[in-house]
Amino acid sequence: MTFAWYGHLKYVKSTPVYWAILISWGIAFFEYCLQVPANRIGFGHMTLPQLKVSQEIITMVVFSVFAVFYMRVQLTKNFFFASLCLVLAAYFIFKDAAAK
Repeated sequence: MTFAWYGHLKYVKSTPVYWAILISWGIAFFEYCLQVPANRIGFGHMTLPQLKVSQEIITMVVFSVFAVFYMRVQLTKNFFFASLCLVLAAYFIFKDAAAK
Protein backbone atom coordinates (compact mmCIF):
# COMPACT_ATOMS: atom_id res chain seq x y z
CA MET A 1 0.00 0.00 0.00
CA THR A 2 2.96 2.29 0.49
CA PHE A 3 3.49 2.75 -3.22
CA ALA A 4 -0.24 3.17 -3.89
CA TRP A 5 -0.52 5.85 -1.21
CA TYR A 6 2.75 7.75 -1.64
CA GLY A 7 4.36 6.78 -4.98
CA HIS A 8 2.46 9.43 -6.94
CA LEU A 9 3.91 12.22 -4.76
CA LYS A 10 7.19 11.99 -6.64
CA TYR A 11 5.35 13.19 -9.76
CA VAL A 12 2.79 15.48 -8.13
CA LYS A 13 3.57 18.41 -10.45
CA SER A 14 3.59 16.46 -13.69
CA THR A 15 0.72 13.98 -13.24
CA PRO A 16 -2.96 14.94 -13.10
CA VAL A 17 -4.71 13.86 -9.91
CA TYR A 18 -7.16 11.59 -11.74
CA TRP A 19 -4.25 9.51 -13.12
CA ALA A 20 -2.73 9.28 -9.65
CA ILE A 21 -6.08 8.07 -8.29
CA LEU A 22 -6.58 5.45 -11.01
CA ILE A 23 -3.04 4.11 -10.78
CA SER A 24 -3.12 4.08 -6.98
CA TRP A 25 -6.43 2.20 -6.93
CA GLY A 26 -5.04 -0.33 -9.40
CA ILE A 27 -2.00 -0.94 -7.21
CA ALA A 28 -4.12 -1.09 -4.07
CA PHE A 29 -6.49 -3.64 -5.64
CA PHE A 30 -3.58 -5.97 -6.40
CA GLU A 31 -2.18 -5.54 -2.89
CA TYR A 32 -5.59 -6.20 -1.31
CA CYS A 33 -5.84 -9.39 -3.36
CA LEU A 34 -2.75 -10.55 -1.46
CA GLN A 35 -3.49 -8.98 1.93
CA VAL A 36 -7.00 -10.34 2.48
CA PRO A 37 -6.01 -14.00 2.05
CA ALA A 38 -2.88 -13.41 4.16
CA ASN A 39 -5.02 -12.03 6.99
CA ARG A 40 -7.40 -14.97 6.77
CA ILE A 41 -4.50 -17.43 6.97
CA GLY A 42 -2.75 -15.49 9.73
CA PHE A 43 -5.90 -15.20 11.83
CA GLY A 44 -5.75 -18.93 12.41
CA HIS A 45 -2.33 -18.56 14.00
CA MET A 46 -2.40 -15.07 15.55
CA THR A 47 -4.91 -12.93 17.36
CA LEU A 48 -6.39 -9.88 15.67
CA PRO A 49 -4.19 -7.45 17.67
CA GLN A 50 -1.12 -9.51 16.79
CA LEU A 51 -2.02 -9.36 13.10
CA LYS A 52 -2.43 -5.57 13.29
CA VAL A 53 0.86 -4.96 15.08
CA SER A 54 2.66 -7.27 12.65
CA GLN A 55 1.12 -5.37 9.74
CA GLU A 56 2.26 -2.04 11.19
CA ILE A 57 5.83 -3.28 11.60
CA ILE A 58 5.91 -4.60 8.04
CA THR A 59 4.46 -1.29 6.84
CA MET A 60 7.13 0.70 8.70
CA VAL A 61 9.95 -1.41 7.23
CA VAL A 62 8.53 -1.16 3.70
CA PHE A 63 7.91 2.56 4.12
CA SER A 64 11.46 3.23 5.30
CA VAL A 65 12.93 1.41 2.29
CA PHE A 66 10.50 3.25 0.00
CA ALA A 67 11.28 6.64 1.58
CA VAL A 68 15.04 6.24 1.36
CA PHE A 69 15.47 4.56 -2.02
CA TYR A 70 12.48 5.83 -4.05
CA MET A 71 11.62 9.21 -2.56
CA ARG A 72 15.21 10.03 -1.46
CA VAL A 73 14.12 11.05 2.05
CA GLN A 74 16.66 10.95 4.83
CA LEU A 75 15.46 9.06 7.90
CA THR A 76 15.81 10.90 11.20
CA LYS A 77 16.34 9.77 14.76
CA ASN A 78 12.63 10.38 15.41
CA PHE A 79 11.81 7.79 12.74
CA PHE A 80 14.09 5.40 14.61
CA PHE A 81 12.30 6.13 17.89
CA ALA A 82 8.90 5.61 16.25
CA SER A 83 10.14 2.26 14.94
CA LEU A 84 11.35 1.38 18.41
CA CYS A 85 7.83 2.06 19.72
CA LEU A 86 6.50 -0.47 17.19
CA VAL A 87 9.05 -3.02 18.37
CA LEU A 88 7.86 -2.45 21.93
CA ALA A 89 4.25 -2.79 20.76
CA ALA A 90 5.15 -6.15 19.21
CA TYR A 91 6.82 -7.24 22.44
CA PHE A 92 3.77 -6.43 24.54
CA ILE A 93 1.17 -7.78 22.09
CA PHE A 94 3.02 -11.10 21.69
CA LYS A 95 4.05 -11.35 25.38
CA ASP A 96 0.68 -12.82 26.39
CA ALA A 97 0.89 -15.51 23.70
CA ALA A 98 4.41 -16.49 24.79
CA ALA A 99 3.28 -16.90 28.40
CA LYS A 100 0.63 -19.49 27.47
